[in-house]
Amino acid sequence: MSQRLNVLFLPLPDLFERWGNDLVAAVTKNHDLRIADYDQPLAPQFEGIDAVIDHGGSVGTREMVDLAAAGKVRHWQILGTGFDHFDLEYWKAKGMPTSNCPGAFSAVALADCAMMLILMLARRYQESKEVLASGKLYRPMGAEMEGWKLGILGLGASGIELAKRAPGFGMKTLAIDIRDVGPNEVSELGLEFAGKPSDMDDVIAQSDVVSLHLHLNQETRHIIDERRLKLMKSSAFLVNVSRGELVDEAALEQALVEGWIGGAGIDVYSQEPPDLSDAIFRLPNAVTTPHIAGVTDGTARKRAACAAENLDRIAAGLEPLYRIDQ
Repeated sequence: MSQRLNVLFLPLPDLFERWGNDLVAAVTKNHDLRIADYDQPLAPQFEGIDAVIDHGGSVGTREMVDLAAAGKVRHWQILGTGFDHFDLEYWKAKGMPTSNCPGAFSAVALADCAMMLILMLARRYQESKEVLASGKLYRPMGAEMEGWKLGILGLGASGIELAKRAPGFGMKTLAIDIRDVGPNEVSELGLEFAGKPSDMDDVIAQSDVVSLHLHLNQETRHIIDERRLKLMKSSAFLVNVSRGELVDEAALEQALVEGWIGGAGIDVYSQEPPDLSDAIFRLPNAVTTPHIAGVTDGTARKRAACAAENLDRIAAGLEPLYRIDQ
């Protein structure tokens, strides 16, 4: 019989209720869970702990992993997908086994949000609000998406989910990924084209919507820059539900103001929380949301289940899934 682990959860301040409730429900079936209290000394809270769950990977500090390593913590679980803001090299130096909850656990939520942003841009939502506030009706005139080309940069879990949704709106999908996308997958997803990064400029130039579904790293930072924004059609939309730094935000603002592109739907920012005085938050051709693409009840349940499964595996003497430290 597997042992019960002592688990410490490091919640993000003010975000415990939904995420924490699902995590408590999933973990406490087989293990004992403590909630960190940041107003109390940390060292005693790490005593006797077998595993740590770090909400989003943005809560853990070097002091915390020092305590975890000294106390023989066996695993550090990130309750999130991206770890570009996580000090992974330090965790590796401490020999701390570390996992995340990869993209499959939030893919549906991200794809739904990307499609929502596309629809809002197509129907000129920002202008519609202003027209209604002025007491008028029947304007602005929106655009129908049937026949549009949707360029998906990054055909991972969320990119695949968005590709599944596109045919329902009559859209034709072009995809770019570093991996080989086989003919069976091309057929199943109804892709018009699947290419490699060397094909990216051509896909960007053809697309009516370019949607970003990439990890942030040295190769992808500012992958959408002034040059690539100028490749886009003047009517095309850029959508970003992945990471803010994939886009050169100064160039994007200029593109929106000067009409290089038709609009942008943005859920993520290079600085979070963003500076709300930036012009992009006042532009009629920009739809902005507060990093909520992955914030759904489904994502909360799936990530909690992912973390709980890894705890069960560790308790049974098995290798945890989704290691990012190897």
